[in-house]
Amino acid sequence: MASMNFSSAKQTIKPPQRGIFPLDHDAECKPFKEKYLSCLKEGGDKHHVCRDFSKDYLQCRMDRNLMASEDLDRLGYSKEAKVEKAVEYDKSKEKGGYVAGKHIDGRMKWWFQR
Repeated sequence: MASMNFSSAKQTIKPPQRGIFPLDHDAECKPFKEKYLSCLKEGGDKHHVCRDFSKDYLQCRMDRNLMASEDLDRLGYSKEAKVEKAVEYDKSKEKGGYVAGKHIDGRMKWWFQR
């Protein structure tokens, strides 16, 4: 059975914002990727710690024409965008028994019931 589309508007497909990213079939940038992924694994997925490894990986891809050349500052690697002294949330409230929404008194009414 043929599929039916009842939409009268023409559907358009938008290309990716930064263009097409060819796959690294020759594994030219694999060492950089592996360093970055191992850093993420060791650092508990804290990407700001592995910033230099991801920068090296992207630079490798640009050097080998696997992605469009772009200023790394525009990709979030400027000095102003660097994350320093990031503090992870320790969930101390939850460990102490806090439950979100428990502090609200009474039953809430929907906007149409007010």
